[in-house]
Amino acid sequence: MTGAAGPIRVLLVDDHAMIRAGFRVILDSQPDITVVGEAATGAEAVAAASDLKPDVITMDVQMPDMDGIEATRRITADPDVHAAIAIVTTFDRDDYLFSALDAGASGFLLKNASPEDLMAAARVLASGDALLAPEVTRRVLQRFAAPEAPASPGPAVVASDTLVLADPLTERETEVLRLMAEARSNAEIAAELYIGEATVKTHVSRVLQKLGARDRVQAVVLAHRHGLG
Repeated sequence: MTGAAGPIRVLLVDDHAMIRAGFRVILDSQPDITVVGEAATGAEAVAAASDLKPDVITMDVQMPDMDGIEATRRITADPDVHAAIAIVTTFDRDDYLFSALDAGASGFLLKNASPEDLMAAARVLASGDALLAPEVTRRVLQRFAAPEAPASPGPAVVASDTLVLADPLTERETEVLRLMAEARSNAEIAAELYIGEATVKTHVSRVLQKLGARDRVQAVVLAHRHGLG
């Protein structure tokens, strides 16, 4: 798996040089992944993302100058940057998880994850999938899917209990959305529906477009909250 023009391009963001060095060794050992840059603060991350245009960013949370949540928010707001961001932290905390998703992150990874998990994360995010384990997805839904939820992960989730789409989902798109809500990958959806992964990607793109969702996680939350899946 590679990016559009070669290996998956990764930007490492962490205020600890040893962690960045360890991540670089792990990721650069793979022929389909290359580390294109590093940043030690949130402000450096924003600048590096703009300059380097990586495919994937691993983002620490607690950093000087600007934390990873704010850096994520600024990077995802830049229309010229299309990187998928994985929040990487030592803290398995709901407030970090929800703040990261709200800021536009596409995944959440703990620093005690294995090297294999880190490599898989880069590939999953580069392919357009969300990096959320089923148990994490359940936590997101418990927080955001209930009508009385005090906050939403973005503008696509509205307060109304009824959502009318200008361009309704087709039967196949609804099937794909249902499987997305089960935290299935594109490959798993393809196997379940007996279609190609390229076709799945097309359906996922159309689902996101029709729902006005930023990413798969937001689409899943929207589906559960409004009974679309």
